[in-house]
Amino acid sequence: MTARNLPRQRQPEVEHDYARTTALGYEAPADTGLVRCIAHGFPTPLARWHFHDEYELHLITATSGKAFVGDWIGPFQPGHLVLCGPRLPHNWISMDVPEGGVRERDLVIQFAHGPLAHAAEEIPEFAEVMALLERARNGVEFFGLSERALQHFHAVKTQRGFQRLAAFFAYLDDLAHCTDYRLLSSVRMQGEDDEAQNDQVNALVNRIMRDYAQPLSATEMAAELGMSESRFSRFFRRATGNTFTDFVNRIRVNRAGQLLMETDRQVTHICYEVGFNNVANFNRRFLEVKGVTPSEFRRESDQRFGGRRS
Repeated sequence: MTARNLPRQRQPEVEHDYARTTALGYEAPADTGLVRCIAHGFPTPLARWHFHDEYELHLITATSGKAFVGDWIGPFQPGHLVLCGPRLPHNWISMDVPEGGVRERDLVIQFAHGPLAHAAEEIPEFAEVMALLERARNGVEFFGLSERALQHFHAVKTQRGFQRLAAFFAYLDDLAHCTDYRLLSSVRMQGEDDEAQNDQVNALVNRIMRDYAQPLSATEMAAELGMSESRFSRFFRRATGNTFTDFVNRIRVNRAGQLLMETDRQVTHICYEVGFNNVANFNRRFLEVKGVTPSEFRRESDQRFGGRRS
């Protein structure tokens, strides 16, 4: 098989600790604890389609281009602020880089989940932060916080020890209380206070996630739960924020987006593989959810590697 005919590598790279050198903009290990700061320009080896086990808080300070977070593709410019959860693939590709590049494009903070989760078990005040971190599993873009985010980053960067931790928690507090944000990648449920309903919703969503390519109907699901179809529709919308049909379509479209990003399968093949029964409906639903056609999505997604691939 020739190099030209080899399948494209579409999977994200894993970022390992041994690659995190000061030459790339990372702090020296002696200067870090829970929180690690990174400042880098563009182009850089760090700008690639990748993931890691830490949360990553990204503030763009220069250039504009396209951001890739999970299966979301969108524009960015200076002030763009995103929190990515653990193992969520991401990349930022600048489209207007001057000759010679830029010295500083990204101000990044990385931090681990475990210490915060353990602290939340004993400290009630961490509840708001844990809700923020749950949203981060989709990737969260914040609006109206760019100036404060810049101040927060430098406050964290210049401190050590407990003072650094205090500055970091102040940053998280601002993010946790920000109401002007959007989730970027895939569909997430809205929580319910009723534990029994939570169990029902989780089981139902897990069933849809598992069987999304099979014929699924609200009538069948309602019968399985012993509900009328109208009651089931109200229950499902309250729990997920979507109608049953919209939710299933979004699951299918998001899976199609993943296949478009990670494989070279034909769009028609992917259409039927994810559960749509005709291409026209697939194209229409994909455009509604993603804002672009499947073919355009695939072309744009290839840019997450830092350039088009043949």
